[in-house]
Amino acid sequence: MATEIRVPTLGESVSEATIGKWFKKVGDAIAVDEPLVELETDKVTIEVPAPAAGTLVEITAQEGETVNPDALLGTIGEGKGAAVSAPAAAAAPAPAASEAPVSTSAMPPAPSAAKLLAENTLSADQIAGSGKRGQALKGDVLEAVAKGISAQPTPQPAAAPAVARPASAAEDEVREERVRMTRLRQTIARRLKDAQNTAAMLTTFNEVDMKPVMDLRARYKDLFEKKHGVKLGFMGLFTKAVTHALKEIPSINAEIDGTDIIYKNYAHIGVAVGTDKGLVVPVVRDADSLSIAEVEKEISRLGLAARDGKLALGDMQGGTFTISNGGVYGSLMSTPILNAPQSGILGMHKIEQRPVVVGGEIVIRPMMYLALSYDHRIVDGKEAVTFLVRVKETLEDPERLVLDL
Repeated sequence: MATEIRVPTLGESVSEATIGKWFKKVGDAIAVDEPLVELETDKVTIEVPAPAAGTLVEITAQEGETVNPDALLGTIGEGKGAAVSAPAAAAAPAPAASEAPVSTSAMPPAPSAAKLLAENTLSADQIAGSGKRGQALKGDVLEAVAKGISAQPTPQPAAAPAVARPASAAEDEVREERVRMTRLRQTIARRLKDAQNTAAMLTTFNEVDMKPVMDLRARYKDLFEKKHGVKLGFMGLFTKAVTHALKEIPSINAEIDGTDIIYKNYAHIGVAVGTDKGLVVPVVRDADSLSIAEVEKEISRLGLAARDGKLALGDMQGGTFTISNGGVYGSLMSTPILNAPQSGILGMHKIEQRPVVVGGEIVIRPMMYLALSYDHRIVDGKEAVTFLVRVKETLEDPERLVLDL
């Protein structure tokens, strides 16, 4: 008796996935719960386990194809010697890497998306579709509505026609490699560009003397690790400093929904993590109510899951503010891009010994530049600067965390 391999439920607002990689080929023996295929969604990568033991006799969805929840991926036959359905397994070879993609016309929106478009008096050309051939899906419409796209947008000048990529010289073309962007990378690119196009983004800078935090860490890191079973890093202290500042400046923890502002009376802090497949932002939920040790434990768990590709969809959703640490890669200064629909993101940078004036004297101190990018539509300059100053003051006097000042 054959057992079907189907796409599992992908999570809220995730309506499709792309086949990333098959770990088995037709004819291979497989054990129950053994990873069979990797699915890439807009948010995370999911491994589909084998629902039964036996032999993989058929692969119906090939690498690179887009599939919906409950779609058939393949079939498992009984026993190690089960007959192999070779015709289904022999998929058409993928086009050569150097071949240009075939140009196709945009598809009409999916039925559920069309219904939402009509209910919100929007047109399909206002939606950036993420489905096959640019098809608008239900999630695309919900995202557009959440961003406050109006029913009657202001007419814009006609966009210049797309210019085809000029052909490379023959001697260069043989040394090039064309690789299709993963679904995660496509989503990262789209969301970052959408954030730039939607928000009135501005960045303000400050610098913080890291000596008090570094001295605190040096004094207590061994005792902290012995008691809590996790290392005392900078991220726990930065996260708590941010949650304290968010309580004073709630607009940075809010978001715009159409003509409304939604203030969040909680702090779910996203922590940007670089992986070999791209940047992901897992979320430390209710960070404002956690201790520094609890924050460090959660960051450690999420970071390990991100690097192993085992983040759950719930780990990625609901963030209200983001912290990005470019300093671990050596960045001295940057202007981080908002993680829409959030209204603020804090950029940490490299700690560098620099001469500064303290008490009228020039001394050498470990200094770090901080950058706060914010949505000027909802956050005023005074609020942004005050927020960054509060983070600086807390880090330069970490006793404030203990005294809740």
